[in-house]
Amino acid sequence: MASEANAANSVPELACYNTTFDPNNIIWRSDNVIADRVPLLSIQIAYNILVSSFFHHILKPFNLPLTVAQMLGGVLLSSSFLGRIPGVFESVYRPEGILTVETFANVGIMYYVFLSGLEMNCDTILRSSRQAIIIAVASIFIPALVGAGFLALERNLAGESSIALSARGYVFWCAILSVTSFPVLARLLSDLKILYTRLGKDALTAAMLIDTFGWILFSLLIPFSHEGGKPLLSVMCTLMFILFCFCVVRPILARVIEHRMGSESWNSSKLLDVMIGLFVCSYITDLIGAHHVVGAFVYGLILPSGKFADIMLDMLHDFVTAFIVPVYFASFGFRLNLEALWSQSHSVLLPIFMVFLLAIPKILSSLLVTFYYGMSLRDGVGLGLLLNTKGLMAVILISIAWDKSFLDPYSFTIMILAILFMTTAASPFINAIYKPNLRFKQTQQRTVQKLWCEAELRVAACVHNAHQAHGMIHILEATNATRTSPLHVSVLHLVELTRHGTGLLVAQMDNSNVQGGSSESQYGSQTEFETICNAFNEFVEEYNAVRFDTSGIVATYDTIHQDIYNVTEEKRANLILLPFHKELSSGDMETVNTTFGDINQNVLQAPPCSVGILVNRGLRSLSKVTMSTIVIFIGGPDDREALSIAWRMAAHSATKLHVIRLLVSGTEVEEEKAFQSDSSGVLSTKMDSVMQKELDDEHIFHFRHKGLYNNDTITYSETEVEIETGEEIPLILNEIDKPGCDLYILGQGSGKNFTVFQRLLEWCDNPELGVMGDIIASTSFGTHSSLLVVQQYTIERKSKLRCGKKCHSNESDEML
Repeated sequence: MASEANAANSVPELACYNTTFDPNNIIWRSDNVIADRVPLLSIQIAYNILVSSFFHHILKPFNLPLTVAQMLGGVLLSSSFLGRIPGVFESVYRPEGILTVETFANVGIMYYVFLSGLEMNCDTILRSSRQAIIIAVASIFIPALVGAGFLALERNLAGESSIALSARGYVFWCAILSVTSFPVLARLLSDLKILYTRLGKDALTAAMLIDTFGWILFSLLIPFSHEGGKPLLSVMCTLMFILFCFCVVRPILARVIEHRMGSESWNSSKLLDVMIGLFVCSYITDLIGAHHVVGAFVYGLILPSGKFADIMLDMLHDFVTAFIVPVYFASFGFRLNLEALWSQSHSVLLPIFMVFLLAIPKILSSLLVTFYYGMSLRDGVGLGLLLNTKGLMAVILISIAWDKSFLDPYSFTIMILAILFMTTAASPFINAIYKPNLRFKQTQQRTVQKLWCEAELRVAACVHNAHQAHGMIHILEATNATRTSPLHVSVLHLVELTRHGTGLLVAQMDNSNVQGGSSESQYGSQTEFETICNAFNEFVEEYNAVRFDTSGIVATYDTIHQDIYNVTEEKRANLILLPFHKELSSGDMETVNTTFGDINQNVLQAPPCSVGILVNRGLRSLSKVTMSTIVIFIGGPDDREALSIAWRMAAHSATKLHVIRLLVSGTEVEEEKAFQSDSSGVLSTKMDSVMQKELDDEHIFHFRHKGLYNNDTITYSETEVEIETGEEIPLILNEIDKPGCDLYILGQGSGKNFTVFQRLLEWCDNPELGVMGDIIASTSFGTHSSLLVVQQYTIERKSKLRCGKKCHSNESDEML
């Protein structure tokens, strides 16, 4: 029968139990492990998976990290909660099963650390910018120094009941406050959709450096945590082992794996052969006095990144994070003992005050660095909150400090609460103070129509492949970039995130805004990305008034539009260019990916600026041909934006523009109000059809008197058309279509305030193109002209998108 013995307050609780020694059992030397231990281990695994999944489902809408849910699974069983009920804790974690579950959890953590090292990129760490290094150094040493003072303050405030801590207790305390979890932060930034903003990139790069330093510090601390032995010898052996791995083992593995990947002879069994090295490295570091996870991390770090790393992550990531890791984090959580706080504290508020106080050093260090670099106060606070994110490293350090009795129960409990608080607080605070859509003020400069004549045109060009990039370049070439009115293009390479581990650990490269452009991603097809960069480099070399930067956005296609919003706002773009989901192949338009169309519809919902969708049917460079453009103007903000873009293109010497205004009439044509009150009931600016027509007439007046004056390449005509049922629209477009027309530019909402157009929209195959755009883009129309459909940014836009015969009306969740 198991018996428990409670040690002194400064020593963790010990448990003793009887076991049977069986000399005939050569392997286990004990009772039947399969019969006695495996069922209990299965119960423990099942409990942790179910409870962590339950908490994660509840916390997911708040974008809280998965590690928080996994820790809460253990907290629920702690002595402060369900563990107070007799028999509840023992039913899951019986003393005789502790050794088994700890062995299982430590093997799982070994795999988890290995994957963390595999996702990192040594070359990226070595190429880190000076700013990122300064942020990382400040976030390491300032929290360590200030944290030591806070611990001394906590000991004084605790009074005579506190227990004197050794120097090693202070060192572990400061190390916990210094570290930042790179994997947890990367996933948090991705969930918050700020991974590709300036704040996200600064935080991610600094976290990578801090995490690397944390592992170095961890390797040095572990030998000194052991009683007796020769810690200096152990440290020297660990450093020699790391150097041997990088200088000798890494080149050999790189050549072998590159040869195998080139021959495509990899399979699951051969990949498992690679895992032998994981156990060998972990055993060596454990043998020389360091922690076994040090060897696992180093082994993951020396393996080559790229396709091989993706295969390994695909094979192991889900199993490790969902099946094994919850067991380890739960064992950390159930050590929480709130009674230790109330027994030693003279005030209930003192422990809460200390928990909040421990979150300040990181924020303070970030504020100092951001002030030095001239960044905003909001960015400094946000950076500090993000770098406060804790993960596996902090959990291992505090677990060792508790097992070795470096921290007493009071300090240990405060640090547990601080880790939970700092990791949990980042998401809601960032949502409250940083979200880009709250930072940017409403401005008319988000449209091309309201852009000053000599202002820089800023375009965010989204592409999925190199073919789409060339089409974008031909459109951008026509915008007539000059030294007085330059063009800045932010190229966004959109890549689908198909699993948890891909796309979150971004390889940061030099992102200075040079004229030739810069690269900020290594995701998706590297060859595809380089081809896109080369195409825009050639474009910039031909036009000196153009500059560009390139970014890779890796996210699920369901949410990638939010990343596009955030990056576009940070780039202060006036126009987002999107590719159509069909491409010209052998003379016909073939679907590349229907999901691209869904992305376009999502972007149209609440964009931060005007949006254009390009249907490319073979546009060519203006250095070789002359582009003939037709604008069909019916009325409304989208048509005015389309005319403004075409007007700007008309200034190029190799373009010709013909503007056709359709004056629509008919018994079935009735106009509705263009703007209505928003969903919250707050009245917005109302413009009826009369005011819309006045704006249209004013815009046409300026175009005719400024654009047509002394310019033979621009023509204008007005045509009265009568529309009764909508069947007349294709006939009208066929009459307008001219041989030799290279590009149509239309408003996405052209005519949408007419009831006949609204009825036709329900039958459109591509509602994101509008009624006339859908007709021109269809194969039955017969034209070979390309098409640019434009939607103008408005403060309160309600997009009504319909697919097929069903109407899907989607209102924006946010006012921009």
